[in-house]
Amino acid sequence: MGSRIPTPHWSRTLVVLATCAAWATSTQALAATQDDQTQFSVTPGSLSFSTVPALPPLGDVVLNGRAQTTATQMTDFAIADATGSGSGWNVTVAGLPGPGDSSVFEQYCPNAGGCGSDPQGYVSDGAALPADSLTLNSTSADFVAQDGSTGTAPTLQCSSVCDIDSESAVKVASAAGGAGMGTWLTNAFAPNSLSLATPTTLRSLSNEEVYRVNLIWTLNTGP
Repeated sequence: MGSRIPTPHWSRTLVVLATCAAWATSTQALAATQDDQTQFSVTPGSLSFSTVPALPPLGDVVLNGRAQTTATQMTDFAIADATGSGSGWNVTVAGLPGPGDSSVFEQYCPNAGGCGSDPQGYVSDGAALPADSLTLNSTSADFVAQDGSTGTAPTLQCSSVCDIDSESAVKVASAAGGAGMGTWLTNAFAPNSLSLATPTTLRSLSNEEVYRVNLIWTLNTGP
C-alpha cells in the first residue's frame, strides 16, 4: 500500500473555519424579523345620572310660635361621564314652575279623591312659603370614585348655602375640564345638609294637605 500523506495543519484549520462560517450563516438566516402592530378605536358614551337626585321627605313641622328650621340629610346622587371628551360637566337645580307644578312650597292635596273641597293637586290661592326657604349645604360632602374611575374628582359647590327652591337655577356640583370622567358618587352629606326655614306665619293645613315643591335637576356639559 502507498503511504498516507498527512493533511497539512493549515488545511484542517480552513475546514473548521468554513464549517463555523456556514453555521453562523445558517443561524442568521433563521433569525428573521416581522413588523407587527395592533390598534383600537373608541366609541363615546353619554353623560348621565347613574343615581338620580331624589330629595328625602322633610317630616312634620310642629308649630311652637317661633321661626323654625327643619333639617334632614341630603340623599346621594351619582354622575357617569362616559363621553371621553374631558369637557367637564355641572349639575344645577331649580324650582319647576308651570301647570301642575310649583317652584316654591305651596299647599297641595295628594289624594286622588280630593281633600275636603279641594281637588287633587296644588290648591288655587292656597298657602305658600317664599322662594329660597329650602337650602342645601355640602360642606362635609365630597365625590367618591366608582367602578374603577380614576383621575381628578368633581367638586360640590354649596360650601356656602345654596337656595334650591326658586326659578333661578343654582349650580350644586361641577367637574372642571379633564375632571369627573367615569362614575362619581356623592358621599358624606351632613345630617342637617338639607334645611327648611319656616316663619311664624306658617299656616296649618287640614284634610291631609301638605306643602309641596317641584324641583328639576339638570346635568349640563362643561364646568
